Amino acid sequence: MDAERIRFLYRTEQGRIDRATWRRGAGALAWVIAPFALIWLFLSPYTAHDLARDPFFVPMTAVAYAFVLLYSFVILLVAVCYVNLSAKRFRDIGWEWPVALAGLAPLIALIDGATRWLQPRVAEVMPIYWVWGVDAALVGVIGWTVYELGFRESGKV
Repeated sequence: MDAERIRFLYRTEQGRIDRATWRRGAGALAWVIAPFALIWLFLSPYTAHDLARDPFFVPMTAVAYAFVLLYSFVILLVAVCYVNLSAKRFRDIGWEWPVALAGLAPLIALIDGATRWLQPRVAEVMPIYWVWGVDAALVGVIGWTVYELGFRESGKV
């Protein structure tokens, strides 16, 4: 893809795209974020740092927290690119007013990530069922979004 095409797909919500372009664009965003997610799976255990039993400075803890800053930036950047890409597709299938739905999947994904991070820290007041409920909502929203944007024909509301 050339720079102008990337700019059109990800930097603005203006325009229209077909379902194949949306699938390719969303797939490219998944490929961008996948390595970061895998690295985070490896580094996340190092963020549990107890000063009562660990020294004040643990190098891997510092690396993990430095990485989470980078990872957070990448997540937000990919979410913005996804919203712009999806808004074009919603407009193409004929949903002119609710292009705000383009942000639904990233919003639920961010809420899911927040509940997954928070629940172990406050398990006595937030049961795991909350996380499962948000997981179910995320799966539903992803399934609906993939169907609507990736497989529905243009102009068919």
